[in-house]
Amino acid sequence: MKVPKRIATVIVNSLKGGVVPRTGLPYITVGRDRESDALLRDVDIISEGGASFRFIVGKYGSGKSFMLQTIRNYVMDRNFVVVDADLSPERRLHGTKGQGLATYRELIRNMSTKTRPEGAALTLILDRWLNNIMTEVSAETGLEREDPAFDGQVEKRIYGVIDSLDEMVYGYDFARLLIRYYKAFVIGDADDKGRVVKWFRGEYTTKSDVKRDLGINILITDDNWYEYLKLFAMFLKRAGYAGMLVLIDELVNIYKIPNRITRQYNYEKILTMYNDTLQGKAQYLGIIMSGTPQCVEDTRRGVYSYEALRSRLSEGRFASREEGIYDMMAPVIKLSPLTHEEMLVLLEKLADIHADLYGYERHVDENDLADFIRIEYGRVGAETGITPREIIRDFIELLDIVYQEPQLKVRDLLESEKFEYSKPEFGNGNDEVDVQFAEFTI
Repeated sequence: MKVPKRIATVIVNSLKGGVVPRTGLPYITVGRDRESDALLRDVDIISEGGASFRFIVGKYGSGKSFMLQTIRNYVMDRNFVVVDADLSPERRLHGTKGQGLATYRELIRNMSTKTRPEGAALTLILDRWLNNIMTEVSAETGLEREDPAFDGQVEKRIYGVIDSLDEMVYGYDFARLLIRYYKAFVIGDADDKGRVVKWFRGEYTTKSDVKRDLGINILITDDNWYEYLKLFAMFLKRAGYAGMLVLIDELVNIYKIPNRITRQYNYEKILTMYNDTLQGKAQYLGIIMSGTPQCVEDTRRGVYSYEALRSRLSEGRFASREEGIYDMMAPVIKLSPLTHEEMLVLLEKLADIHADLYGYERHVDENDLADFIRIEYGRVGAETGITPREIIRDFIELLDIVYQEPQLKVRDLLESEKFEYSKPEFGNGNDEVDVQFAEFTI
């Protein structure tokens, strides 16, 4: 497929920098069919009014973030709203100094739709919702917007949407603010619209400020921010979207919290989310968290140190990765390494994108690709230690060097002394290595 240069630039620069591009993933997606199918089944459940919770577990550079971004792009095409955030020392699921609220703010700041994939879509969503209601009222009643009866019909429609929120925790005030936003929208009061959006974003810090600006006495805080995600999910469904997906990466930052009690509070918040989604207390909501095996499975500091979570999440007795028996319906999805064949396909895609981006005839042939993979996987400990991120960064560096130095040949670099340290010793009686890479002999 022809990749637009803008997207090709993002792909190449992001991957060389060790990060996942937010656009262009379909051009380079390889493998992960089993994992993707499992997550996409969840998407169907969410769109029908259910909820789901999953962990994606893999070591650094194994493709966790890539998996999240792939699902993110897919569900936005299915008319989902996506919010995502990376945890950090300043952003947690629970905290006493605003860390939980900081995570909520980051999620809402990154609220994305198909038409606004880069984030900051909250105002767009609210305005689109109101415009759609007005258009429907006008089409069904024949009333013009200047007609005195028009506003009454619109408000009736809006109340029909938000009545279902009143019975939810904090739903009454949430609904009142939606009505206030509508009134400001009608008269063109940008300041009042901004105050409502500021509240939805969790940016008010004192109740006195909220009371003065909006006439309510409630704040979004460290303790209650998750309840508002559930409200948003329900509202977004009523506003014409399929549901909401919450993506939380870098779970390792909870594992790194030095204080045991603070870690436990954060794991307790995860338990609350997990129970809500499985017990039907949340609707049209999906949550995916990702982290390393250690931050999940460590029984001293990880997620499994919280017994209530460990007993719910740990594998049963029948799944066996060594025997290729996987349970993709389990709450924890462990990423398997990309196979050598899948990596070969990925590198070929990247070689094509790089050549097209910089306007040259691709000079990396199949033999070069096979040799490159042999070398990378021939490193000591590569079978368990090397990740796709490392291989991709090495490969793009190789392409960049050969492009900038036309007198150099790919094979010259692969056979140079700098690469000698990583070359496997073929033909030395090590039958296991010879067989392992025999499939790449062109």
